Amino acid sequence: MKFSSSRKMSVTGGNAARISIDGITPQVDCGQYPARFIVGETVNVQADLLADGHDLLAAEILFRPETSKNFERATLGPIGNDRWGGEFPLTVIGRYVFVIHAWKDFFGSFVDELSKKHDAGIPTELEMLEGIALVKQAMAAQRGALKSSLTILLESLDAADPDTRRTMLLDENTRLLMQQADLKKFAATSHPVIVDAEPQNACFASWYEIFPRSQSADPTHHGTFDDVIGQLPRISEMGFDVLYFPPIHPIGRLNRKGRNNTLTPAPNDPGSPYAIGASEGGHDAIHPQLGTIEDFRRLRDAAANLGIALALDFAIQCAPDHPWLTAHPEWFDWRPDGSLRYAENPPKKYQDIVNVDFYAPGAQPSLWLALRDIVQYWVDQGIRLFRVDNPHTKPFPFWEWMIADIRGRHPDVLFLAEAFTRPKIMCHLAKVGFSQSYTYFTWRNTKEEIETYLTELTTSPMRDYFRPHFFVNTPDINPRFLQTSGRNGHLIRAVLGATLSGLWGVYNGFELCEATALPGREEYDDSEKYTLKSWDYNRAGNIVAEISKLNRIRRENRALQSHLNIEFLTTNNKNILYFRKFSSNGNTLLIAVNLDPFNAEAAQIEIPLWRFGIDDHGAIAVEDLMSDIAFTWYGKFQTILIDPNLRTFFIWRISNPKALDS
Repeated sequence: MKFSSSRKMSVTGGNAARISIDGITPQVDCGQYPARFIVGETVNVQADLLADGHDLLAAEILFRPETSKNFERATLGPIGNDRWGGEFPLTVIGRYVFVIHAWKDFFGSFVDELSKKHDAGIPTELEMLEGIALVKQAMAAQRGALKSSLTILLESLDAADPDTRRTMLLDENTRLLMQQADLKKFAATSHPVIVDAEPQNACFASWYEIFPRSQSADPTHHGTFDDVIGQLPRISEMGFDVLYFPPIHPIGRLNRKGRNNTLTPAPNDPGSPYAIGASEGGHDAIHPQLGTIEDFRRLRDAAANLGIALALDFAIQCAPDHPWLTAHPEWFDWRPDGSLRYAENPPKKYQDIVNVDFYAPGAQPSLWLALRDIVQYWVDQGIRLFRVDNPHTKPFPFWEWMIADIRGRHPDVLFLAEAFTRPKIMCHLAKVGFSQSYTYFTWRNTKEEIETYLTELTTSPMRDYFRPHFFVNTPDINPRFLQTSGRNGHLIRAVLGATLSGLWGVYNGFELCEATALPGREEYDDSEKYTLKSWDYNRAGNIVAEISKLNRIRRENRALQSHLNIEFLTTNNKNILYFRKFSSNGNTLLIAVNLDPFNAEAAQIEIPLWRFGIDDHGAIAVEDLMSDIAFTWYGKFQTILIDPNLRTFFIWRISNPKALDS
């Protein structure tokens, strides 16, 4: 039977690579998007290197920052089953490129064969002549000092007796010399792979959100940036290092919302800050009652002096009286009757907001450039952190272009995606440039839900590019768990957010256990989005001290500065979440949380003594970090009781210096 194929195959494969470089890690979508790291870390690179025959291979990693033209080299060595590994350091913030370069190591193969045959008692005179021929080939292709060294080696080999010649060919110095002179025959180079080296606060930071207009301590008086400056010591003492503001721009007057999102505002209702733009200006202007740009800069500097960075909201939406509607009507999608469709996310309606149309006939490139320039303006004011409102409702190509454009000039700028949307869209936003993302943590309350979600974040491909930010509440979301669980519930969510992820955030009022909700909804009653508030930050029942201590523990323990280093441990109670956090410097914490805010729960927990080289009946030193008490555990199994009327969680630090994690 005769077979034919429509695929034409060449029978002359002399120029085809004999080495296949497969399974490169880390990479995201075959290298289309960058894997994310922190500056100062090392990138562990692995790949499968495959070739015909029994010849040994040699390989290296070529890497460079994108801003550099010159590659540096790092060794790639075999780690088993045709898998090779190596690493290179990230010394500057920004994007890096690396490739894997592999070739047939003919001299290494010769040494391996010569050694094996000699050990087996097989004559090797002919093999030694082949080795000398390899040295001659290498010498002929060299110049300078290396050529001279190889010439001297050849002369010595020619003059040596067989035993001495064999010893010289097997000598490590000869091997090193031939590595320098390797002609790298049949070399193959992988496709370029990109990784991102970001600043430390891309993976570890504690965010605190306030509405600046509510900081005057008088609900009838609009707050100012100076009022915020007065709050900075309090925020710093709680241990927060990022202070995040909802939009600080002029607020539209057309269709302004009243208290609790009503359509009938009172004369003094301030409106929603997300209805951006009025006669005073748009996204690059400041609400006049907050202050001036000079006042903003004073606030920025005062915060920086306390180790607090400011984060601004980038919300691409306009009030109906935003200046753009007059100056650039071509940026909007007008309806047949000459009106604009207001924003909505059924059943939610936003009558005070209209959206730009990224693909309107007159919007490219002018709208895209204008939005980029807004971000650049605030970057020029010293802002390096942006929380982006609803990025999943804007085009992915815009985000990929805009973020790359900004970070190409300012690689320390970070973008947080507020995208409570479908999982794959959240992941894609991370791929195209967002360094952090809001998450489903807000609605994960049971032990099974939390363990399943963290396992997904830390063991799936998401671990290479998706950084979860565990906000415990937001002005938009008053979780049902908090509405019904009181002070104990707020403590439970605080410890979970602060210890499960390196990134966590609090909207002010959380520390006061404020959770009064609109009936049947996950929204705050009398929401601060639509009115000025006055907060008594010292009111009874607050958890300020506990949050302050949690943030201090986070700063002092590297194990809590990432979400990736977690191991869920055995316990016999479904209401006790028990896990280990660890770091490469040997810092190890064991954390047990009672997820029931109302009832005491007991459990037998298993201490992972094997992680420290201790047998099941051994002893280990422990510190209770919340109570500052040191003690010793004896044996692998311990019984604990967590009564939420006394405490809702334990954080134990293992003091044994022989931690085996790396």
